[in-house]
Amino acid sequence: MNFQNFYLINHPLIEHKLTYIRKKNTSKKEFKELVDEVAMLMAYEITKDFPLEQIEISTPICKTKSNVVSGKKVVLVPILRAGLGMVDGILKLIPSARVGHIGLYRDENTLQPVSYYFKIPSSSEDREFILIDPMLATGGSAAAAVNMLKDSGVKNIKFMCLIAAPEGMERLCRTHPDIKVYAAGLDEQLNEFGYIVPGLGDAGDRLFGTK
Repeated sequence: MNFQNFYLINHPLIEHKLTYIRKKNTSKKEFKELVDEVAMLMAYEITKDFPLEQIEISTPICKTKSNVVSGKKVVLVPILRAGLGMVDGILKLIPSARVGHIGLYRDENTLQPVSYYFKIPSSSEDREFILIDPMLATGGSAAAAVNMLKDSGVKNIKFMCLIAAPEGMERLCRTHPDIKVYAAGLDEQLNEFGYIVPGLGDAGDRLFGTK
């Protein structure tokens, strides 16, 4: 099923790096570096519609007018803990971005999200928020995180992940049709345990060496 608010980012470098992220014998160090790189490449695409405004500057030659990103600074919000693995890559592209945090984990029996932490910058209503999680599986945690942001007055939200399952993509896009959802890969399905197939395993365990 097609959703107008879902965007699959097709780029040769992203597809190449995602292949090595998926490989089970990729080392922890390589895995983290690759996730950083893909996150930065994705951020380049995700931010292409940011508004601009002209300012006057002085070059070594003369005064001129040139564009800068307008509005308040971007806020990155990783869903703990795996979302942390993508933050550094985006910060390399947007070093002035603020960083909030949402703590959610999936109950292994019910597969439902459980909240344990929420912190974002104050006066966030007019900021651009990028919600981050490497995996969009059932979509429960992502939808819950969007609800938490909206309940705090946030209006401009984008969600980015490395890979999505069709079930999670459909749930998030249908539940929140007003946000844009970006993925580097759309996989086949969820298995009976709620894991993405073919997937990349547990992103948090692979990022932090807790497998």
